[in-house]
Amino acid sequence: MDETQLPHIVRNTMLPYGQQWLDEEDIAAVVEVLRGDLITQGPVIQAFETKVANYVGAQYAVAFANGTAALHGACFAAGISQGDEVITTPITFLASSNCILYQGATPVFADIDMNTYNLDPGQVELKITENTKAIIAVDFSGQPVEMDRLNMISKDNDLVLIEDAAHSLGASYQKVKVGSWADMTMFSFHPVKHVTTGEGGVIVTNNKQYYNQLQLFRSHGVNRNPDEMLNNEGPWYYEMHSLGYNYRMTDIQAALGVSQMNKLDQFVKRRREIAEQYDRELAGIKGLVLPYQHEGSNSSWHIYVTRWLPEVLNGTRKEFFEALRNLNIGVNVHYIPVYLQPYYQKLGYEPGLCPNAEHYYNTAITLPLYPRMSEQDVKDVINAVRKVVHDFSE
Repeated sequence: MDETQLPHIVRNTMLPYGQQWLDEEDIAAVVEVLRGDLITQGPVIQAFETKVANYVGAQYAVAFANGTAALHGACFAAGISQGDEVITTPITFLASSNCILYQGATPVFADIDMNTYNLDPGQVELKITENTKAIIAVDFSGQPVEMDRLNMISKDNDLVLIEDAAHSLGASYQKVKVGSWADMTMFSFHPVKHVTTGEGGVIVTNNKQYYNQLQLFRSHGVNRNPDEMLNNEGPWYYEMHSLGYNYRMTDIQAALGVSQMNKLDQFVKRRREIAEQYDRELAGIKGLVLPYQHEGSNSSWHIYVTRWLPEVLNGTRKEFFEALRNLNIGVNVHYIPVYLQPYYQKLGYEPGLCPNAEHYYNTAITLPLYPRMSEQDVKDVINAVRKVVHDFSE
């Protein structure tokens, strides 16, 4: 591309890679709870759980203080414990693996598919042993994993399938919404996710036993159901039946979540529009790999991940990253392979464990994508990418 064809990029502020979108309805919903009698352990929690469960087509939902706590709860409900192995992906945030360690079990990392960057089902099969208890599959970037294959693998090997759908609320696989495929599915409501509760998470499931265990786990293991008590000394009485945690969501968070869920489809629609614009405007650029959508998958586009090929472009990923940041485009990298973290290295994990994941990581750059982006914001990202590619292709 000729230098004269490149537009001049002027941004006075950094464009973040992701950001919440709150309006006056959201604020009013929170204020209503703050002016009421109950700001935690009140009725808005159940209203939020029902809203999420109905949207994704699940029978039950249990809200947690955050997505990590929700994943921990799923591991507990699945019966994961010391001596068990759980297969997961290295290309994820730490929580997807740490929740396994919380239960005293061992994370086993399977390599990714280099098209989708999701867990490769074939690699998962190779990692199954007599100690394997579960699979935690992550819908990376908002694109669902191959749930049909992973479901079959789980059933054939009597494994619990947990879907970490922190990135994929509003997505679908084979025209079925994420949230009704796995034994348990986690959604996150961190501010950069599709809807936010500030911090928050939820597990949805169709299994009543898991539902009961999740409810106990998030609230100290305390049971207040008279029919399930060993003794019932009166209306005040409760019993602790298992070791739980205080992982409860507040009604303040839940009120924001209910209001945000009303806008979810609108948010996902805008995310898809931005992703489609990136696809159109950045297609065919030499040295730049755009996201791939697996057949049957309809992503909700949490993030838009590109790969920059150093062997084609005359630079390193760090140089590309810094050049984009210097243009006030707040790019990011998702993710460092979990087992390369110092803590995991001390546990005995070594580089080279998942070659695809490491190759992916060394070339990945996440572009900004969130519903509140203006058309000019989107154009600025596109123009910045073109300029940096041009500068490093000289």
